[in-house]
Amino acid sequence: MPYGDNDWLALTAEPALEPGLPICDAHHHFWDFRMDRVPYHRYLLDELAADVNSGHNVRSTVFLEARSMYRPDGPEELRPVGEVEFVQGIAAASATGLYGPTRAAAAIIGHADLALGDDVAHVLDALQAASPNRFRGIRYNAGWDPNPELDSRSVEHKLADPQLRAGARVLADRGLVYENVVYFPQLAELAEFARAVPDLTIVSNHIGGLIRVGPYGNRDDEVMPAWRDGVAALAQCPNVVMKLGGVGQPRYGFDWHTRTTPIGSEQLAQEMGPLITYCIDQFGPDRCLFESNFPPDKVSFSYNVMYNAFKRMTSGYSASERASMFHDNSARIYRIEY
Repeated sequence: MPYGDNDWLALTAEPALEPGLPICDAHHHFWDFRMDRVPYHRYLLDELAADVNSGHNVRSTVFLEARSMYRPDGPEELRPVGEVEFVQGIAAASATGLYGPTRAAAAIIGHADLALGDDVAHVLDALQAASPNRFRGIRYNAGWDPNPELDSRSVEHKLADPQLRAGARVLADRGLVYENVVYFPQLAELAEFARAVPDLTIVSNHIGGLIRVGPYGNRDDEVMPAWRDGVAALAQCPNVVMKLGGVGQPRYGFDWHTRTTPIGSEQLAQEMGPLITYCIDQFGPDRCLFESNFPPDKVSFSYNVMYNAFKRMTSGYSASERASMFHDNSARIYRIEY
């Protein structure tokens, strides 16, 4: 099985649609020597440049933490600073223009343990020092599920932890962003958390953590209404915005990564479109951000096909609404200036 190989992806070639439409890719990763779970063991500036320079007008990107390049020693809570130091160097290389016009990692989201409570302040200080001009917030994974088949990275009801909420308030006081990862049954908990910290900008990753495999496979009659209800509840919180993407990961239940010939943008828009447009309907175009989630989503389709599909599925929105979702919302939330 090719599983995202570049030669396999090249079998479905398309010209970029609407190549002038400005894009800020709100979510991607960098890593090297990563051997777990994904086939892309290396994804650095060369690899990203090859993807974003495929014909779309990607003006900037946002880097999301990936538990990579941590410091090998020192205080445990400060080890994630190594990742931000690493990406700050990549961003500086991109800013030279030698890799193309895209400003990669124009905003950087690192990691800090919010459960430190007020003590998270010194970690945030170190992250800010590592990237004085690009650090914009942290991602904290609160994903938990009772099914052992799933990769729970937190404990049950972690978002209700008073220490975590205290740490979140430190983020809010500094005007930093909180990127959240949960599984879809936790969306009501995330909404409760959002109401408890109303001054914090919360970015819900990957359309709210839908799962349609394993314990949630072949159960769309139960799973989809639960996901829709969770998204609708979360949308009632004005401090939450939704990232549109991440659906190329196999856990979303599509077979795109198994095909002999990669999916094209027309069919991808038809199959992914109902999920994306439901999120837009609930949150509104001014609170939605398109993301690539590359390289994890690259196992299913190419960067060019993905953005063609995003453009197809939003063709009925106004020019200003599309500008917001593809670029302006991300530039505002992550304070990206050109």
